[in-house]
Amino acid sequence: MLELLLCSMLTILPDYLYRRYRQGKRLGKEITFYSVWFELRWGIITCLMLTVALITLIFYFHPSTTTATLFYRSVPIVPEINGRVSEVHVEFSAPVKKGDVIFKLDSSKQAAALERARRKIAEVDAAFLTAQADILKAEGQIQEAKGAYQQASDELDTKRELQKRNPGIVPQRDIEKLEVLLAGRQGALDSATAAKQSATTKVTALLPAEKASAEAALAEAQVDLDRTTIRAGVDGRVEQFTLRAGDIVNPVMRPAGVLIPANVGRTLSAGFGQIEAQVMKIGMVAEATCISKPWTIIPLVVTGVQDYIAAGQFRGGEQLIDPQQVRAPGTIVTFLEPIYPGGLEGVTPGSSCIVNAYTSNHDRIASKEVGALKGFALHAIDAVGIVHAMLLRIQALLLPVKTLVLSGH
Repeated sequence: MLELLLCSMLTILPDYLYRRYRQGKRLGKEITFYSVWFELRWGIITCLMLTVALITLIFYFHPSTTTATLFYRSVPIVPEINGRVSEVHVEFSAPVKKGDVIFKLDSSKQAAALERARRKIAEVDAAFLTAQADILKAEGQIQEAKGAYQQASDELDTKRELQKRNPGIVPQRDIEKLEVLLAGRQGALDSATAAKQSATTKVTALLPAEKASAEAALAEAQVDLDRTTIRAGVDGRVEQFTLRAGDIVNPVMRPAGVLIPANVGRTLSAGFGQIEAQVMKIGMVAEATCISKPWTIIPLVVTGVQDYIAAGQFRGGEQLIDPQQVRAPGTIVTFLEPIYPGGLEGVTPGSSCIVNAYTSNHDRIASKEVGALKGFALHAIDAVGIVHAMLLRIQALLLPVKTLVLSGH
């Protein structure tokens, strides 16, 4: 309507004024309802053509969309293990800080495994004491074997010396017995030495390895026990949390609830028509009005333009993709942030908004790289953006009326 009024002021109105005051024709006499078309046909046709051209110009270079939403991220509250809920520490809706306990699962099995790992460490520590006692015992046996070996060796040396001085004075059988005895004492000494080596190896290598394994099992058991306590990973708010003691939770089949992180909803996502793909650029100035914050115009800037249209994506499977299956054309997703700090404060995350984006050719005109005619055209393109800005403000004024009165609710 605004475009039609603007174009009529340049076409129909001058035509009417010319015929009324220049030709002297009077409204209701020579200019009647039936003669309007014939009299003002050039102005009407020109007005309609200019209106269509102006609307096309405005909507192409200054795109608008009603599919804009303040998306936010939600974090599912999912335990890492299956289990039955034993304690719930938050209500249906409650704020939480990072690390706060949300709920606990039954941990009797994990607690028993943790206690078993602790007992295993105590058992290894006791084995250390036993092995050290075995070393002391082996050292005593070595000393005893050395003494017995030395005694047998001295006695054999004495018998041999006597036999050497007076052959036949010592029976050969006694010397052989002493040699066998000396060999036995040497075996006892070797056995005691091997026992000490075994006990030493047990203390220095085997038991430390067993203790390290037991400590790893203790740490694993502690981790399993900690998994039964589900904590908030980020600051935020738990919403619609209906979990109660006795419920079964499953990380695959049944999440426990939803945690909405704090400071969400700071980026507005808007879907513009595909025809604006060449117009939407990073750095464009935009404006928005949202249902949850009526009668307010929020200045924005385009910070990102998605290079892919979601309607065209597919996953490899057993069936071929038919383009006819894409019923609705996708949109060019853009991301907008407020120009001024706190611009989106008061807008409820998830709220629907109306967004206008405005093309600016000021830098191109100021660079003197365009001619006078093209510069004038670019000026005109930038100037007609005010029409879209006026329409957005009218929509912002009428939005509460349309929502509360005309929607029928």
